[in-house]
Amino acid sequence: MILKGRVWKFGDNLDTDAIIPARYLNTSDPKELARHIMEDADKEFPNKVKSGDVIIAGANFGCGSSREHAPIAIKAAGIQAVVAKSFARIFYRNAFNIGLPIFESEDASEKIREGDEIQIDADKGIIKNITKKEEYTAKPIPQFMQELISAGGLIEWTKKKLQSLKQPT
Repeated sequence: MILKGRVWKFGDNLDTDAIIPARYLNTSDPKELARHIMEDADKEFPNKVKSGDVIIAGANFGCGSSREHAPIAIKAAGIQAVVAKSFARIFYRNAFNIGLPIFESEDASEKIREGDEIQIDADKGIIKNITKKEEYTAKPIPQFMQELISAGGLIEWTKKKLQSLKQPT
């Protein structure tokens, strides 16, 4: 899986309330959540982000509450991946559960700047900064997690598995 996009940069300890403010949690509609993505961190972000963009962040991305609304909002906004120094564990699992690719890379987090164009090879764990002509390594996504992403998340993966069990052999 190869991903390519423009970068938006955020710092350390970006919590789920900054990703999707709690005042919008009265809905689980992905499109509505996407309309308010990161607005407490950058009021104009929902208007600036484009489909195919990538978020680069510091340490402990997605800390705070365990709600799935945060990765759902990110994915619904068209952001195709998040790269960070580290992720809060519950956010890490929620991201894969909904089919959002995330990558841990300290070098990429520190060296990539907002507006850079990057390419991520999810299979190899290679992040190329096309703008700076640099390359960084990330922890490769385990095969099972790649299957979740390809299927569109845990629910879709489960549906496909159940469907394959129903097929006559």
